[in-house]
Amino acid sequence: MCICHLACRPVKPTIVGEQISSKLGAHYHCIICSATITRRTDMLGHVKRHVNKGETKSRYIAASTAKSSNEILKEADTDIQVGPNYSIPQKTDSYFNPKMKLNRQIIFCTLAALAEERKPLECLDAFGATGIMGLQWAKHLGNAVKVTINDLNENSVTLIQKNCHLNKLKVVVDSEEKEEGDALEEDGTLGDIQVTRMDANVLMHLRSFDFIHLDPFGTSVNYLDSAFRNVRNLGIVSVTSTDISSLYAKAQHVARRHYGCNIVRTEYYKELAARIVVAAVARAAARCNKGIEVLFAVALEHFVLVVVRVLRGPTSADETAKKIQYLIHCQWCEERIFQKDGNMVEENPYRQLPCNCHGSMPGKTAIELGPLWSSSLFNTGFLKRMLLESLHHGLDDVQPLIKTLIFESECTPQSQCSVHAPSNLNKQEENGVFIKTTDDTTVDIYSAQGKRKSSEMIINTAKKQKTDASAVHPPFYYNIHRHSIKGMNMPKLKKFLCCLSQAGFRVSRTHFDPMGIRTDAPLMQFKSILLKYSTPTYTGGQSEGPMQSVSEDTVADRVEMSVADKAEASGCRRW
Repeated sequence: MCICHLACRPVKPTIVGEQISSKLGAHYHCIICSATITRRTDMLGHVKRHVNKGETKSRYIAASTAKSSNEILKEADTDIQVGPNYSIPQKTDSYFNPKMKLNRQIIFCTLAALAEERKPLECLDAFGATGIMGLQWAKHLGNAVKVTINDLNENSVTLIQKNCHLNKLKVVVDSEEKEEGDALEEDGTLGDIQVTRMDANVLMHLRSFDFIHLDPFGTSVNYLDSAFRNVRNLGIVSVTSTDISSLYAKAQHVARRHYGCNIVRTEYYKELAARIVVAAVARAAARCNKGIEVLFAVALEHFVLVVVRVLRGPTSADETAKKIQYLIHCQWCEERIFQKDGNMVEENPYRQLPCNCHGSMPGKTAIELGPLWSSSLFNTGFLKRMLLESLHHGLDDVQPLIKTLIFESECTPQSQCSVHAPSNLNKQEENGVFIKTTDDTTVDIYSAQGKRKSSEMIINTAKKQKTDASAVHPPFYYNIHRHSIKGMNMPKLKKFLCCLSQAGFRVSRTHFDPMGIRTDAPLMQFKSILLKYSTPTYTGGQSEGPMQSVSEDTVADRVEMSVADKAEASGCRRW
C-alpha cells in the first residue's frame, strides 16, 4: 500500500486574505474498486470488507459492467426500462421503487372508478421518473384516459419516451407526434401519451386536468396550490407523501415547518399523519375557493396516500375549512377528543376529555395537537366501486386492503359486512353525483359533469351530511396491546371485537395498525370490557366466557389502577 500525492484528490482551495492556496491532499487508491480514500485506517477497513466478501479486481469489474446495462422490469403487464441503481434515489435520475407497487395499484383503481363517471379523462402524472404509473393508465384504460407524464429531468424524459415505445404507445411531445414513433406500425399501437419536460407547478398552472397525481420525493405541500388552481370540478387529486420521518413524529420540527402542525408520537400516529396531510390539502383547496371530499386515506410503512374529490365554490370551501380542528390529547391514558367549535376561549379545556387524569395527576396532563382534519377519511361508495375495478382488472394484491378500508369506513366487523351486497351498490350519492351501479358493473351518471352544482344541490348535500353524521366512522383507534392489563391474558382480537359489538358499540379493525381497533367506545369502557374478558396469567389459557367473579366496581378499580401504574412508569413522557 503506497500513499499518493498526485492531483487525484485536490483539497478545496482556502482563501486567506488575498492569497489562494490549493494544496493537494495525500490519499490512497483501492486496488480492487479504484476508490480514493484519505485515511490509512479507513483504507485498511475498506480492503478488509472486499476480502470478507470474496471480491477481487476481476470480479468487481465484471459485476460493474453487468450492472451498467439497463434492466427491463415488468409490473402489471407493463414493461419498463430502468437504469443502474434504479432503487437508490441518490444515485439515479429515474427512481423506481418496487415497494410502491401497492400504491400504484390503489391509484389505478381510483382512476378506473373515476373513468366510469365520465370519459375521456385528462390525467397527469406530475413526477413521472420511469413513467410506470402513466404507462399503466394508458395501457389498461385505453381511450378512456388522455395521459400526460411530466418530469423536469431530461434523462427521465428520455427514459419515459423509451418505455412508451417499449409498450407500443405513441409519444406526443409539444402536441406533435415524435418522429421516432413513426417506426411503429399504427395498428400495433395502444394509445397516445404526451410527455412534457417542465416544472410541475408551471404545468398545472397552464393546463386543466380531471385527475392529478402528485408523488414528489418527500413532502408535496409545495405543489398543492398549483394542483387545485386548474383542476376541474368533481375531479380527483391524489397526493403521495413519503416524508414519513416528519409525519410519523420523528422530526417534529420538520412537520411544524412543512405542515404548520404540532404533533407528538402517539399510539394512533399513522392516522394522525393522514389527517395532517388531509388538512394541508384542504387548506390549499380553500385558498382556491374549492372544497374537498376525502375518498380515502392510506398510511402504510413507506408512504401516506390521500385521495380527494374537488368541489368548486366558496360554500364548499367554507364547509371544508370548518372541518379543520385542533385535537386534545391526554399524555397519561392517551384519550383524545377534537376541540368544540366556537371562537370563545374555554376556561378549562380539560373538561372536554372523557378521562379524569387532570384531576388525579399533578401538573398539565394534556397537549394540543394539530390543526387536523376532523371529518371522515373514507367514502364507502367509492371504495366499493374501486373493489369492483380491482376485480375487473385482476389486481389481487390490492383487494385485501380495499376490503379492509370498506369495513373501516362502515365501522363494522368483517363478519357483519357484505361487500358484494347488491343493495349497497345499486344507488350511491357522492356530493350530488348520483351513481347507479348494476350487476354488470356499468355506471350511469344522473348529473351533468363539468358543471357547477346549483345552490339547491349544495344545500341538500349539506343537510344530508348533517343527518348522516352518526354514520361517519369514529376518529382514531386503540391498540389492544397498548392498553393491556398487567397480569392478565388478553382475549383473541376477533373475540374482543365481538364483545365490543355485543356491548352496543361500533367496532372494526383498521389498516393503520394490525392490532388496532376503531370504535366509538370511550377508553374507560374499552378497558373495562378488555378486563372483563381477560383471564389471570396464572390460570394459563384463554377462557371461553367472561370472568364471573369480577364485579363492575372491581373492574373499574382495576382499570383506574392500571392507568395509574402506567402513568407512574411513563412519567418521563409527560413533556
